[in-house]
Amino acid sequence: LHHLNMEMDLQSCMELNDSPQMLPPPPGTFVDREELIQHVGDFAVSQGYVVTIKQSKRDKVVVLGCDRGGMYRNRRKAIDESSAEHSRRRKTGSRLTNCPFEAVGKKEDGLWVLTIKNGTHNHEPLKDISEHPSSRRFTEREVILIKEMTEAGLRPRQILKRLRQNNPDLLSTPKHVYNIKAKLRQGNITVKNFKSLRPEKTAVRNNYSVVIEPSWRHGNPPRVPNLIGGRFVDSQSFTFIDVINPATQQIVTHVPLTTSEEFKAAVFSAKRAFPPWRNMPITSRQRIMFKFHELIQRDIDKLAMCITMEHGKALKDAHRELLCGLEVVEHACGVANLQIGEFVSNASYGIDMYSIREPLGVCAGICPFDFPAMIPLWMFPIAVTCGNTFILKPSEKDPGVSVMLAELAMEAGLPNGVLNIVHGTDDVVNAICDDDNIKAISFVGPSTVGAYVYARVSVKGIRIQSNVGARNHAVVMPDASMDTTLNALVAAGFGAAGQKCMSLSAVIFVGGIDPWEDKLVERAKALKVNAGTEADVDLGPVISKQAKEQICRLIQTSIASGAKLVLDGSNIVVPGYEHGNFIGPTILSDVTVNMECYKEELLGPVLLCMQASSIEEAIDIVNKNKYTNGASIFTTSGVSARKFQSEIEVGQVGINVPISVQLLLSSSTSSRPSFDGNLNFDGKAGIQFYTQVKTVSQQWKDLTGSDGISLEFPSS
Repeated sequence: LHHLNMEMDLQSCMELNDSPQMLPPPPGTFVDREELIQHVGDFAVSQGYVVTIKQSKRDKVVVLGCDRGGMYRNRRKAIDESSAEHSRRRKTGSRLTNCPFEAVGKKEDGLWVLTIKNGTHNHEPLKDISEHPSSRRFTEREVILIKEMTEAGLRPRQILKRLRQNNPDLLSTPKHVYNIKAKLRQGNITVKNFKSLRPEKTAVRNNYSVVIEPSWRHGNPPRVPNLIGGRFVDSQSFTFIDVINPATQQIVTHVPLTTSEEFKAAVFSAKRAFPPWRNMPITSRQRIMFKFHELIQRDIDKLAMCITMEHGKALKDAHRELLCGLEVVEHACGVANLQIGEFVSNASYGIDMYSIREPLGVCAGICPFDFPAMIPLWMFPIAVTCGNTFILKPSEKDPGVSVMLAELAMEAGLPNGVLNIVHGTDDVVNAICDDDNIKAISFVGPSTVGAYVYARVSVKGIRIQSNVGARNHAVVMPDASMDTTLNALVAAGFGAAGQKCMSLSAVIFVGGIDPWEDKLVERAKALKVNAGTEADVDLGPVISKQAKEQICRLIQTSIASGAKLVLDGSNIVVPGYEHGNFIGPTILSDVTVNMECYKEELLGPVLLCMQASSIEEAIDIVNKNKYTNGASIFTTSGVSARKFQSEIEVGQVGINVPISVQLLLSSSTSSRPSFDGNLNFDGKAGIQFYTQVKTVSQQWKDLTGSDGISLEFPSS
């Protein structure tokens, strides 16, 4: 009898050993607890088992186990297999052994470390994951929808029908809906079913991932999340900044000041994502950019509205900004041709040489408020397509559109961790500058901050490109075309309420302003000032009350210094938006180089009019301004245009255009402190900035023969 029992146990063990092996998830380090749990859950599903949270101390440790059953172990004596009594006794005399699988995640130095305590199982894998009860469970969002549809009077079958429109893989039955409704009646909306991890197919990728519906949008007002490791996560910071609609003064969102731990997690995530991303074929990276471009076009109206709500600019200006950003994404789609290296055959005897461009690693971008979509699109599409990973810090004044662009990039197929977003002010900027894992930094913003960032980063030898506030001039010759010139000056001086680094802020009239002044005022008065969401608006509000106060202060200071206020827009009131930060078109004449309004950065709809007796004097005024970034001349004389082009000391020159427009085939250039750093953003220079050259020399010959050792310097 004892021998028979041993044979049965042996047979049971053999059956267990014959079952397919289920591997434990690979250990590793993760950004946060949720990412670790998701990693274990996704891997478990691929192996045919499902995990559950057995024990959890939210900020310290989480223990994960297998929630599938075990094997029946018979403890009674063997009897006749054919008897009915055997079935009954076997059932009562057996017990279900718990699966020994156990994985432990612990938080260490701000990151979560996964270890496998026991990677074995005592049961067979699921042949079909849908067999598991967890596949019939509802997500948190689905539970909320069930609550709303129940209150609207829908029956369980109707509720299921609507849920399956968004989630065709949903296997729940009306009975499961009844169970949820019962819990809701008891006031329990926190569903315990979340403890068990189940596969959820998203609209983005054909693999197992988190639910796409961003929960941060459901707040009132929403709290803008960080993007870390492919997940939009709410910051643990208790400090946040109100993002205010400049036209209505209503709070649009709250933006958190990212904690030090969260920033380190973002850097870790980007660093971890770099090796597999750089090894992805460049054509695959380009295809993601093609899809990204398509998605931006699909959602361009939503993106433009987000810009207008947070920044205040007119919707048509927001659309133009997005179209300018799309040009850079299109440029990124052709990066493969621009990353081609060089090859020299037989550079020396039997030696070939070639160069290749390789990505740097983790890069970062610090953005201003004036172009909340275009500047981020200047940065990360080129950087990531070249094979880098990226950490983006949007402006805390209008961060929403950056998060929306990141959502579209993830939807386009950008892998987790390739793009990360952190929010904040000085502390985050300092963290970016000081982190040794970041290999290159792109900055656009005010002059004082740009100088600080450049000084802090350049001493470490890190690549830096810093575009700061600029003073752009136009020189108007007496022979210039009146209508064309006036239209250009008004558009470039007052567009986007003057809140752009390439706005035309100073005009020098050669020979005097008298023939131009009245008509310039007339055209400026015709501009419509209103909220950016209104129809046919030309100028929206400035970004904040502080910005409005600064602009008004500079206007008054200029008048006190002798400037003439030709057109005053500082006291404008817009009906329906009486509390908005509105400033109408403002024109100051008789401005001199010693006035504060000319020496300081002025981002607003204020046009400074100066006079010069000759083109030589006008060129001298432009050249002496250390922040001159671009300069244009309006003339019908080719001689004057050529003289201006030759003698002006700026990087960007326009002839009969108000702002020199950089083509993507060229590069944005400047010979002034408006730019500091290694290489610029646009064209080939942008690709060169985000890559490094590696030169390889190779020789292939029969090494069996030897001509002896030569100490001569190799040459051709």
